[in-house]
Amino acid sequence: MAGSAGSGEQWSSRTGFLLAAVGFAVGMGNIWRFPYVLGENGGSAFLFIYLACALGIGLPLLITELTIGRRGRASASGSIRAVAAECGKSGTWGWVGTLGIFCAFVILSYYTVISGWTLDYFVKAASGSMDNISAAESDAMFSGLMGDPVRLLIWNTVVHLLVIVVIRQGVQAGIERAAKILMPALFITLIVMVIYGTIAGDMASAMKFLLEPDFSKVTFRTVMVAIGQAFFSIGIGMGSLIVFGAYMPKDFSIPRSATTVILIDTGVALLAGLAIFPLVFQFNLDPEGGAGLIFETLPLAFGQMPGGRLFGAIFFVLLISAALSSCIGLAEGVVNWVDEHWGIPRQRGILLTAGAAWLLGILSIMSLGDWSNFHPLDFIPAYEGMGIFSALDYLAANNLLLVGGLLLSVFFGWLVPKALKLDEMGVRDGLFFAFWRFMIRFIIPPVLVVVLVRGLTG
Repeated sequence: MAGSAGSGEQWSSRTGFLLAAVGFAVGMGNIWRFPYVLGENGGSAFLFIYLACALGIGLPLLITELTIGRRGRASASGSIRAVAAECGKSGTWGWVGTLGIFCAFVILSYYTVISGWTLDYFVKAASGSMDNISAAESDAMFSGLMGDPVRLLIWNTVVHLLVIVVIRQGVQAGIERAAKILMPALFITLIVMVIYGTIAGDMASAMKFLLEPDFSKVTFRTVMVAIGQAFFSIGIGMGSLIVFGAYMPKDFSIPRSATTVILIDTGVALLAGLAIFPLVFQFNLDPEGGAGLIFETLPLAFGQMPGGRLFGAIFFVLLISAALSSCIGLAEGVVNWVDEHWGIPRQRGILLTAGAAWLLGILSIMSLGDWSNFHPLDFIPAYEGMGIFSALDYLAANNLLLVGGLLLSVFFGWLVPKALKLDEMGVRDGLFFAFWRFMIRFIIPPVLVVVLVRGLTG
């Protein structure tokens, strides 16, 4: 969104808001992160737990963030402080929003690195480097990129420049306009990829992997990762969705909008799984292949399908567009906070945010290659064996986001009067509100406390 809370800018329509919110939520978290996390955590058993977390925890918290944002009409921390002041509570609660902004900044620093991978693969697809590629060659292609810090740094720089250009355009001219074109196009492309996977891949094995749960493989870590993935994929706890809510007109239904975002976000993640896993099994790849799973799988598809060079180039263009939508949402929250708290004009704040994230991203880039054996947080059991890139991802998705969600649920669930909630959410005191209130007060806080404690102790 453009400008600070006082700018008066709003989303032009419900469709514009939904596409922008979905564009923020739908990105590499769905298409890059979800399939490999699903593969690493047992397939369908993880999927069912993830769906329960997305609806039971993600939806109530998304409603909470949008409601706080629309009520406060400011940055993440500013909105929380405004709601706290209205309720006669301490403005110290504004630090919850600051924590979310810090988390958004951490994610932005390595999310842009991953987005750069997509740009590199677009060039490879368009140039024919994927034509008739073998599984071994695809693996070598990805390993070569990870071991080339100069190339990664160049692509990371390009991504940051694109983010700066779009954010400078504002809400309607920049973010909305891009989302209205790119999100439907990405959805259509994923559908085509699923059709191709059905024809050329091993869909039977993929469906078994996705739909026949083996709960004997479920551990506490599975539940913890599912909750973290729900937060990461939807964008909860980053502060950006509070800012999105700050630009929502009063007549937009928050519960309906939040439900739509959750359903579309989850649908895209499932489509990504249906597009990728048939090819994983067809080419005898390891579904637990980790962060490089889609970058090792998709080249095999594009290298063998008719018109694969053109379609691969189009797909990676749309994938970088989805990634950029998320990067823009992350950066916007930080820029809004910098403007409000440090008094730095917006245009300079954009440069400051992008520059700082670019610098931190260098650490992630180096940890993918030369520093791959450097594990700075080995003294913490949960971080044992993790490089900088993996540690930042785990810190954000499984620690910081959950702390933010926990504190928000306590603040809004227990300290904000019922009348204010009903008024801003625009709902009646009925079954839906009772469910939301029960989850936000009695279920989400203790669940997140347990997950956080276990997550830190390993």
